[in-house]
Parts: sequence; C-alpha cells; structure tokens
Amino acid sequence: MTSIKTTARALALISTALAAPLSAQTLDLAWSQDATGLDPHTQPGFATIRLLELMYEPLLRLDANLELQPAIAQSWSFSDDGLQLTFQLDPAAMFHDGTSVTSADVRASFERILDEETGAISRANYTSIINIETPDDATVVFELDRPDAPILNGLATVNAAVLPASAIEAGTIATEVVGSGPFMLDARTPNASATLTSFADWHGGDVAYDTLSISVLPDETALLGALRAGQADFALINDPLVATLVPSTDGLTLNTAPTLSYYVLQLNAAREPMDSLPLRQAISCAINRQDILDAALLGEGEVTGPLTSPAYRTDPSSLFCYEQDQDRARALLAEAGFADGFTATVMAATGEPPTASAVAQVIQSQLSEVGITLEIEMQELSVYIDRWLAADFDMAVALNGGRVDPYTMYNRYWTRDGNLQGVANYIDDTLDTLMNDGRAETGEEARREIYANFESHLAEMSPWVWLFTGNTYTAQTDAVSGFVPTPNGSLFGLVDVTLAE
Repeated sequence: MTSIKTTARALALISTALAAPLSAQTLDLAWSQDATGLDPHTQPGFATIRLLELMYEPLLRLDANLELQPAIAQSWSFSDDGLQLTFQLDPAAMFHDGTSVTSADVRASFERILDEETGAISRANYTSIINIETPDDATVVFELDRPDAPILNGLATVNAAVLPASAIEAGTIATEVVGSGPFMLDARTPNASATLTSFADWHGGDVAYDTLSISVLPDETALLGALRAGQADFALINDPLVATLVPSTDGLTLNTAPTLSYYVLQLNAAREPMDSLPLRQAISCAINRQDILDAALLGEGEVTGPLTSPAYRTDPSSLFCYEQDQDRARALLAEAGFADGFTATVMAATGEPPTASAVAQVIQSQLSEVGITLEIEMQELSVYIDRWLAADFDMAVALNGGRVDPYTMYNRYWTRDGNLQGVANYIDDTLDTLMNDGRAETGEEARREIYANFESHLAEMSPWVWLFTGNTYTAQTDAVSGFVPTPNGSLFGLVDVTLAE
C-alpha cells in the first residue's frame, strides 16, 4: 500500500464520516494484463480498452443495462428518412489540455477512423457515413448512404473515441493521451504500472478520489493476494478458479456479471485443409462445448451460438452439430479426404484470457479422438494480436468481444468490406447479404428473424466454432462501494466508486 494512500485515508478518517465519499484518496487497482497500445481507434485487446475507456470518451456509452447513455453527445436524433444523424455535444466537454471538445474534433476523429490506412478496429461500423457536417461547434451531422439502425450502438465504444483534431494532425495519438474522460494519464511503465489522476474539469461530474493507481500483476493468484494484503482495493479477475476463492475471504466481495464476450475456436478457412467445408464441420461435430466449459471455466458460463446479446440470443441446441457427434465427425473427415485425420496448430494467448491454455488443451484432447492432431502454440499477447490480425494461424483460441447488436458485433468479420474480414478469412454471400439486410431493417422482429438466419448459416458453415460465454469478475475490499458490473466488462463504473475505511 502506498504511503500516499495511507496518509490520505488517515486524514479522511479524521475529517469525514466512515462511509462518506472522501477526497485526496487513491484507489489501488490491480489487473493481470496491461494495454498493448494507447491508440483507442486501433487497439482490439480487452486490457487496452479497459485502460483507455477511463481516459477517452466516445459520443455515447452503454450503461449496466446495455442502454445508450450520453457521453460527449448530450442528445441525438435521426431525420425522418433515416439519412441524417444529428448530435448535440455537451458544451462542457473538455480535453485534458483544457481545450473544448468541438464538432471539428468529432469530424477529424471519424475521418481518421474511416481512413483505411488508420487500421481502425471498428471502421466497418461507420461506413454508412458519407459526409460529416459541422454547422456550429456543438452540432455534428452524419449524412448516411442508407438507414443504419445499429450505428448508435456502434458508436458506444472507446474504439470510436473523440480525439483532439490537433493531436490527430500532429500524429501523437499513439504516444500521448489527451482525452476528455474522467482520468488523465500521469505516468505509465508498460507491463508494470500506471498512475491516473481524476480530471477536475470532467463534464460528467466529480470523481470521489484523486488518483487511480494501477498495478499489473501477471499472475492471477497474485491479484487475490494483493487484495488480501490490502495492497489493492479493487481487482479485475479473468480466471474463474481465482474468482471462486474470493467469497471465502473475509473483507472481500466478488462482483459477477454474464458477459457478451465469447470463446471461439477460429479456423483459418483460407488455409488448407480448413478451406474444406466438411472438414470444418467435422471439427464442429467433434467438439463437446459443455465439457470444455466445465473443464476450463469450472462451468462458469453458458454454451453459445454466434449471437450473445440477450435480445438476439437463441437456443444453441438448434444449431448445426451443437451436440457432440464423433461418428458424424469421422464421416465428414472421410468426405473431406482425411479419413486418417490431419495435423494442425492452434495458437492461444498467454494471460488474456488466462483460461485460453486450458481451452486449447481440452480441444486438443477432444479432436484427437477423431484423429486430428493439434499442436498448441502459446503466444505472448502482443505477438498473438499481431498474428491474429494477420490471420497467421491454422486455428486460434480467442476470447472476442460481444456487442448488443449483431451488425456491430459481426459486420467487421462477415461482410465483404468488413475491416477484419481478413482475420475471418472467409467470404460468404449469404452472410454478407443477411448482415446488410439487418443493418437497413428497422423493425425489431424482422431484425431478429434476419439475424437468426445469419446465426444458423454461420454455425453450419463453421468458419469458426463458437464455444461459450463466461462471466466478468471483479473483486473489491470492503473499503470500496458503488461499482456496478456490466455485461460488456467495462470498468468505466469506477468513476462512481467511493472509498471508506
């Protein structure tokens, strides 16, 4: 525990009631993975998003019920024909350097996102934007080439953060953090620590403590140890086994929420022999998803199809080969010309999630029963991400982020112009058509039918083998109150936390 924190709490005890919000305090946070970069437009990793969402802001954000809430934008509306989307910005929104957030910053940010050379991770969500008007400093009008029902949900992510136009022009986005969010970056040692200070002029209100001190502890069990020793107030836990130990410790509370994120076995359908449909289907049939969930996540989750949003999720048992059928798997392998099996590699990242290795090992065991030999390649996270983005793998165990809307969740992978289509490496006209039909359709029932067909076709074509969703876990000491876990795993709720002795 830092001396600053100890001193602050001692002073607070003297001057305030026990449960009252305190000032001049530090919230000590620990997690096991550090950010892999500082550019909010290009970084896909969970750890990076968790850090950057505390410092940068998009136009909108999602609350714990996955409902849209204002962020930089105070209000928004579509024109009657659905071809104009107008935002009114919060006039109090300000960047950390003291300059106001204006419509010019919004325009510069989205011009950067839409520029293919940027490599923006969510670019495909905004390709309906054909022009951006800024009639005054507080008004932004997106002109769309078609009605785009899911675009609002697509904007509610730090991957669509509004950045200072001056920083974009200077080319300093990846090296300097000048956001408009509740915290400013004071210091950072990659893979070790970061210190964030609450931004006194944040337009979203006051934060009840002055400093957020982040420690990176690569061993998940060390997170629990830090909580027990009082060296951390709050921890982000990814390993269900560690999470199950929290409730048995006096003074600690475990926060749990089902997550939209999903575990998946990605097959590189552009690489032999995964370019064979019956071979991919054989892999899907050979997998026992519940057994993997039980072994790797202690059963803490739910078998899922491609869609994980509560509004669109369907019974996965209706999807292609969701019940393990090894006889069918062997028949499909023979149909593909691999009656004697084949050998391939599967890569997984160390640490994110910490269960990836266990997932890969169970899959390795299950596929060996039908003659498929898997060699597991464990990669450090930044190496894994580089290879993942380059589709440099036979198979990959991945934990991918979910979204509220199927279009914003999957258009980047399963449309012809999706900016991560190269990662999926599989082009399918039916998927492309259904994705875009759902984008233009505004009737909720019709959209659910379109995306149910999308999900069924995707599972049958098996470019990936969807496995299950898990939970998000955070743990806190009794000194912390006010945090609400969310299905998207966001830690933005730390702005509402108060500390007490």
